[in-house]
Amino acid sequence: MITANDLELRAGSRILLSDTALRVQAGDRIGLVGRNGAGKTTTLRVLAGEGEPYAGDLRRSGEVGYLPQDPREGDLSVTAKDRVLSARGLDDLARKMEKAQNAMAELVDDGQRDNAVRKYGRLEERFASLGGYAAESEAARICGNLGLHERVLAQPLRTLSGGQRRRVELARILFAASDAGAGGKSGTILLLDEPTNHLDADSITWLRTFLKSHSGGLVVISHDVELLADVVNKVWFLDAMRAEVDLYNMGWQRYLDARASDEKRRRRERANAEKKASALMAQADKMRAKATKAVAAQNMIKRAERLVSGLDDVRQSDKVAKIRFPSPAPCGKTPLTASGLAKSYGSLEVFSGVDLAIDRGSRVVVLGLNGAGKTTLLRLIGSMEESDSGSVEPGHGLRIGYYAQEHETLDHNASVWANVRHAAPDTPEQTLRNLLGTFLFTGEQLEQPAGTLSGGEKTRLALAGLVSSAANVLLLDEPTNNLDPASREQVLDALRRYEGAVVLVTHDPGAVEALEPERVILLPDGTEDHWSPDYLDLVQLA
Repeated sequence: MITANDLELRAGSRILLSDTALRVQAGDRIGLVGRNGAGKTTTLRVLAGEGEPYAGDLRRSGEVGYLPQDPREGDLSVTAKDRVLSARGLDDLARKMEKAQNAMAELVDDGQRDNAVRKYGRLEERFASLGGYAAESEAARICGNLGLHERVLAQPLRTLSGGQRRRVELARILFAASDAGAGGKSGTILLLDEPTNHLDADSITWLRTFLKSHSGGLVVISHDVELLADVVNKVWFLDAMRAEVDLYNMGWQRYLDARASDEKRRRRERANAEKKASALMAQADKMRAKATKAVAAQNMIKRAERLVSGLDDVRQSDKVAKIRFPSPAPCGKTPLTASGLAKSYGSLEVFSGVDLAIDRGSRVVVLGLNGAGKTTLLRLIGSMEESDSGSVEPGHGLRIGYYAQEHETLDHNASVWANVRHAAPDTPEQTLRNLLGTFLFTGEQLEQPAGTLSGGEKTRLALAGLVSSAANVLLLDEPTNNLDPASREQVLDALRRYEGAVVLVTHDPGAVEALEPERVILLPDGTEDHWSPDYLDLVQLA
């Protein structure tokens, strides 16, 4: 269980929540919603114990499984399988058992061999108490349902894409919380920040079923409306204007209806009160001129003020970042070509023999199953990573703008201002400040470290850096992840309007439709084909 009383959260001097009481217990499946920057990610981090509240009392009992938007921890030398098994300590036990087993086979001295046998027996008993081989099978089943198959599980984490590492972390958390097998912590409270990022359609369907059947508590941040509709039985709405949480003890559709009714009621009550207050003020103005009626006039003014001040605030339309990709710098007919690109990690070949030519203003979509190397290909052609063979040849006037799905282009220790200044060192200061304002970064938030931003805010900051360039070839890796619907539509509109070339990796069919691609590259084979609407069905699966 998690309980919070008098909770206050801040980002710099900006108050996100004030005097708030929250409670998560077994059976709760809570959707945490609100616009980008309202404080959803900060709230989840504090509930998980990864951050400290500015004020208030916060208590946790039992196990908590926390999936941040941008997991960057853990030993990258371990295999994906061992990382998942470590949730129940099985990875360490399995290694010790293997060591003891080797000792039993190699030791000649009877006494030492007997000691090794006893040690192996104790380890195996502990292994069995935690579910043992059945637990390993359960872990593999969960990983498979999240698109992490045997080939991927055998790889060290450092060889995996950001999306694959995030799915490993999700698998680890769900394995720890799974009911199946001894050692599962079914009462675990799951705190999941955008868990469907990087998942294909089948994995998302499986995840919904898992979360619906989870007997512990759940708080989930997600822009996947279908997941919210299918899973949650309560909603917390973070209102950025009032720095408060509205608590709805109901499912998603009833919440939407209730919010709409609440807003209509607030508008109606405010309109009626303002009409009465206006009449009172008009009457007071007439009476104020007469000394004998001055006191009555003051009483009318006070009554008018009370009528309005006692009302709930009417929710204003959320501000939305005004996103426009840069006007592309002049370039030659084919600003970028690549031939024979190949990439392997150890003995694992990701892809080979990939050829492409990016013409001025062309539109290209890269498709492939998770782990096929889509992100790796973007990094190779953007010179963020070296290919094992082949070459990338810049054409006349090439300027690349790269958007990384894991926000690797941001310096998480530097401020919002420092990040954009680094992206556009020659741009006048006031021009950059105006640009940041259109992306909803103003005042003290310019000095906020990028690492403390929410996922949606990091996306806006990375896009602001992209817009400050004059790129004529954009490499976009999942640019709509973490965005609320209004901000996502702004990115899609920017895609439609951009006049330069785009190479796009996405699971979002809407992004592909907005791009109107001409060509598609299929990985890992590197096959190039003319775009056909038939490929649209593959986007969510890829």
